[in-house]
Amino acid sequence: MFLRDRVGRTPAIPRIRPAHRPPLTILLLDGGAANMSDSEQPHPASETPDTEAVVQQTTAEVGRLAEEAAAAASQATSGSGASPVDLPDFGDGVESGTPSGINMLGDVDLDVRIELGRTRMLVDDVLRLSPESVVELDKAAGDPVDIYVNGRHVARGEVLVLNENFCVRVSEIIGRLPEAEAG
Repeated sequence: MFLRDRVGRTPAIPRIRPAHRPPLTILLLDGGAANMSDSEQPHPASETPDTEAVVQQTTAEVGRLAEEAAAAASQATSGSGASPVDLPDFGDGVESGTPSGINMLGDVDLDVRIELGRTRMLVDDVLRLSPESVVELDKAAGDPVDIYVNGRHVARGEVLVLNENFCVRVSEIIGRLPEAEAG
């Protein structure tokens, strides 16, 4: 049953034609190429090449290509006029006035944090904070404060006031870095 349009005609159905397939190119081991269509392709069961002859032919071709590559490489270095470049003596690369070892890190910025104390609060309590609110911490007055460098707890100290500024006097080093102990 065909579909009909409003006038009663059967719409044209496009004919499907097989796609054009280009001939298959096969590279032969002797370096040549043969163009064959799909119908001319040899069947694997009908023709099997002599494996030993193929290996010998391939080995000979690889040897010939290696010789050509070596000849081209020697020609490129001798024929192009390339010569070694004389470079100045740079010494060991370190000037006598330049700091070495750990002294090279002397001007690296670190994040230092002094922690006076901690507390836990509910969100509701945080929302009720005002300018006159007092937050109680877990440390008593006079307890040592913790000193953190790049997030690592490295020391403890006491809070002082010097020239109307707060400062911390280091009283205890928590532990040495493993690299410092080994060196």
